[in-house]
Amino acid sequence: QVQLVQSGGGLAQPGGSLSVACAASGFTFSDYAMGWFRQAPGKEREFVGGINQEGSFTRYTDSVKGRFTISRDNAKMTLYLQMNNLKPEDTALYFCAKVTDSRAGTREMPYSYDAWGQGTQATVSA
Repeated sequence: QVQLVQSGGGLAQPGGSLSVACAASGFTFSDYAMGWFRQAPGKEREFVGGINQEGSFTRYTDSVKGRFTISRDNAKMTLYLQMNNLKPEDTALYFCAKVTDSRAGTREMPYSYDAWGQGTQATVSA
């Protein structure tokens, strides 16, 4: 079955860096666009960014542009999120997700995704 298993995250100081990986299995990873979301306590799940099937196109929400980088290694079936210059407001539970439709590119809405990682906590605090 489709599985997305996340690793990484943790605690960083403001201005620091964290990374999260998402290992995929149970489907042809290279056929699907992927996304990253985050959810802070008391807030709705928020789109962080996405990447197309080949890894040639990425998009980000405005608040993380220039600081976060999404990449993928299709041979390793792994999605990555590199977070630099972290801010306290980046503190959240981060999720990777698989777009439902293999013909689709990146999508911002959670309902466009049909498989989710288990979530990884990233905490930014001095």
